[in-house]
Amino acid sequence: MNTHSQRLDYSRHSGDIFKKYLDFSMAFKMDEGLALLVDIRASQLNGCAFCLDMHVKQAKVHGERELRLHHVAIWRESPLFTPKERAALAWTEALTRIAADGVSDAVFTEVREQFSEAELTELTWRVAAINGWNRLNVAFRTEPGSKDKLLGLEKAGLA
Repeated sequence: MNTHSQRLDYSRHSGDIFKKYLDFSMAFKMDEGLALLVDIRASQLNGCAFCLDMHVKQAKVHGERELRLHHVAIWRESPLFTPKERAALAWTEALTRIAADGVSDAVFTEVREQFSEAELTELTWRVAAINGWNRLNVAFRTEPGSKDKLLGLEKAGLA
């Protein structure tokens, strides 16, 4: 149980910016399953309880297998992810935890072998978007599950 109460509802206090950021986040055309893996991994790394809860439920509703959801945290050791998914997860980690010397050539080469230039650009925007959402929800302590009914996530059966 969350021992910290939500600090404020940023969507209410910055409605116009919230709406534009939401529109931006909804503009992606990439595969929904892959996008949710990216969102889950970034949310794990950032410790964003609200986003992790929401995206796991979305992935379940989208048909993702539970074991794969459990394995996102150990994707390097897990045999359950495709080379494209592995490249996307490596890219997500590299951009979420930017090293002092930037993104390595090895990670860039790996992701370029799996994604076209347009796909890689969209993936990068996706990682940027989820990192922004993570920071908002961590800063204001948005309660996990608090938007489930609004988003139709009770269908995930993970209450």
